[in-house]
Amino acid sequence: MPLVDMPLEKLKEYQGISPRPEDFDEYWERALEEMRALDPQLTIEPAEFQAPFADCFHLTFTGVRGARIYAKYIRPKNVQGPHPAVVQFHGYSGHSGDWSSKLGLAAHGYTVVSMDVRGQGGRSEDTGGVKGNTLRGQIIRGLSDDPDNLLFRHIFLDTAQLAGIVMGLPEVDETRVAAMGGSQGGGLTLACAALEPRIKLLAPVYPFLSDYRRVWQMDLAKDAYEELRLYFRSFDPLHEGEDDIFRRLGYIDVQYLAPRIRGEVMMAVGLMDTITPPSTQFAAYNKITAEKQLVVYPDFGHEQLPRFDDKTLAFFQNKL
Repeated sequence: MPLVDMPLEKLKEYQGISPRPEDFDEYWERALEEMRALDPQLTIEPAEFQAPFADCFHLTFTGVRGARIYAKYIRPKNVQGPHPAVVQFHGYSGHSGDWSSKLGLAAHGYTVVSMDVRGQGGRSEDTGGVKGNTLRGQIIRGLSDDPDNLLFRHIFLDTAQLAGIVMGLPEVDETRVAAMGGSQGGGLTLACAALEPRIKLLAPVYPFLSDYRRVWQMDLAKDAYEELRLYFRSFDPLHEGEDDIFRRLGYIDVQYLAPRIRGEVMMAVGLMDTITPPSTQFAAYNKITAEKQLVVYPDFGHEQLPRFDDKTLAFFQNKL
């Protein structure tokens, strides 16, 4: 089989090369304290789109730094008693998608809440206010500022805050909440379950936002990771501060949040992926200590993975 990365045997042992900041745990405890102190100012309003078997709503809350975060909220009708819920996250630069794409889960009795990532293609706000570059990429937003101002710090907190809000909805059984998403959505699924460990099940697909130095080493700082290359070219063309740059990126590296996950994980990876290289995904997967399984697609890259949607639904049905 052709390779774009390490052989599978080595991938299963790979632990990542991007540095972990010494104060990583303190950083995230401080961040969570900021999130927990917020008044979310939750609003829920009926949507224009409705379905015969589900009620659809616009859900909005206030996240860290005052941003209003939006999510589509679909609640199945005629479900007796508290029932399970699924929190969904989308790919980089995208949005929560069409209402109709969520109706399958609602038809199976799940409340579905799908978040627009702040400052990307949907309705959530990016309140900005950081020093340094703000062009072409959210990974590097805040990288020249205090680490507490990294934009993906705020985005990771949004995912955890939303999960907590979903667990508090009157129709939802807080012990039966799952998270799912692909690419950026896969990375956010991991971050969400790490920062809100009550998430019971995770179904991430080729997660983004992991092992940034490995991406650079493979000369794949392009496409989704292009902003890493642009940052060096603009601000550190001689790579004199390379070690410190990757250390600061370590605060928003999902491989180092992965050990906090307590929910059961079913993760999909394509071994021909040149957008989020397999080794970067394994760096996160190999650090998960909770119950887990990996679904490997040897001939697939960063694309639709056949049958995984069905496997995900079966995973939820069997475990939730």
